[in-house]
Order: sequence, then C-alpha cells, then structure tokens
Amino acid sequence: MPEHISIKPIAGSCGAEIDGVDLSKPLDAQTIDEVQQAFLDHLVIFFRNQNLTPDHLKAFGQRFGELRVSDQYQPLDGHPEILEIVKEPEATDIVGNLWHCDESFLERPALGSVLHMIECPDHGGDTMFANQYAAFDALSPGMQGMLSSMRAVYSDGTLQERNKGRSLKVHPDAANRPRYEAVHPVVRTHAQTGRKSLFVHRPYTVRFEDMTTEESQPLLDFLYAHAARPEFTCRFRWNAGSVAFWDNRCAQHYALNDYSGVRRYGHRVTVIGDIPK
Repeated sequence: MPEHISIKPIAGSCGAEIDGVDLSKPLDAQTIDEVQQAFLDHLVIFFRNQNLTPDHLKAFGQRFGELRVSDQYQPLDGHPEILEIVKEPEATDIVGNLWHCDESFLERPALGSVLHMIECPDHGGDTMFANQYAAFDALSPGMQGMLSSMRAVYSDGTLQERNKGRSLKVHPDAANRPRYEAVHPVVRTHAQTGRKSLFVHRPYTVRFEDMTTEESQPLLDFLYAHAARPEFTCRFRWNAGSVAFWDNRCAQHYALNDYSGVRRYGHRVTVIGDIPK
C-alpha cells in the first residue's frame, strides 16, 4: 500500500485522484515511485489544487522521460516544451474533441501527457478517458488473435486541416514541416506492465498494413466504436489548478466541447515514449 499518497479511483475502468502530493515541491524517490505505480494501475491520475509554474510542470514531466518539443503547435514563450491548450470565449471548436491517443503517427508516440488547467468553465469542458486494456480484453479470442498479427499505418496528414478555425496556436513553421507517418502494431504490449491494449485511433490510423483504406475502414470503424464503450471510460471534471497525467500507450481521451462564451486555458507537456511493440 502507498505510504506517502492517497489514491481514490473515480470509476471502475480507469482514473484515480491522488491526494497528498504538491507538485510544486521536489518529490522524494518513494513518492515518485508511488505516483508511477498509480499511473500504471489506473492509466490516468489527477491532482487537485496545484499551483504550478511552467518550470514546475516541466520538472514533473521530466521525472518520467524526455519532453517533446512540438513542431505543429506554437509553444509557450520561453518554454518550448509547453503547449498552450486554449479555447477562447469566441471560439466554437476545440482540438481533441474526438477519441484519440496523442502522437500515434510518430515512430515514438507519446508515453504520457500532463495537462495543468489554469482557467476553466464552472461546468462543462470535462475530459473523458477510455481504458484500452479493457477494450482488448473484451474482444473475442478470434478477434484478439487476428488483430495481434496485424499492423496499421498512422499519419498526421489531416491534422492541419482539422486545426483550421480552432484556437490552439499553430506553429508558424508548421506548414513547412514534413508529414509524419509510422507503422505500429494494432495490439500494443505495454513496455512496463506487459499488458496488451488496442492501439487504433480515429484521427490518425489510416489503414491496416498491406490493405487499402477501403478494405480497412469497416474493421476500423468497429474498433473505434468498441474502444469507447461506456464501461471502459471515466470522466473528469476540471477545476482551476487540476492536473491530469494520462498514459497514451493504453488509454484514449476525449475533450468535451459542451461550453461556450468562457475561456478554457492550460499548459501541457508530452513525455516521449518508446517504439510500440
């Protein structure tokens, strides 16, 4: 049992709130180990009432690996590792309002993402998470066996088009950067837990390897719907000062766009992961 922290699950499938940790202060090795284990056990962990500077946020993320510097979105001034996650009051659309996993189009997709919410509406703007271990486990043995031998092509080709009209700041050189494409297993084995999870994502999974887009689409559509079944999910209500840390290797997330006329603003860092196997 953890000795330094309190862990309170928020749903049966995934997600837990962590009490007894101030992320603005240096964390000892035992506390980090307990936070890491909670992260692995619950796939997404949440901290309330955190008063963090950008340097605090980066220091916490760096305890789990190297931080990504994005060439798609404009970073916070003076902090190239931090993205400003923002919806202005006049905006009608947001980035992330569909089930997805961050950066699966890269050779080394994100290990995890840490979002510190600074401003948010009194209600609305929640984020949902879906357990992809559970999604794989719920498939029939025949489907599990078939998918375990398959690989898929992941691409960011539609990313720039989907970002039009949204308030997340696009990097000034984004139009000149290369298009990213990678091939990964459809069923991913987690490098730390050894568990298998479903690893397909609507915005980035283009097709199965050695198949056409048209041939791939019916099975992909089934898997997208299956991955987000309600019993696999949890839902987190933000407050100013809340922090979420989610595991992109085995969880998808969905930012709800059910609010308007109010600003939602946070800082996010992304921890670089391993090559999926």
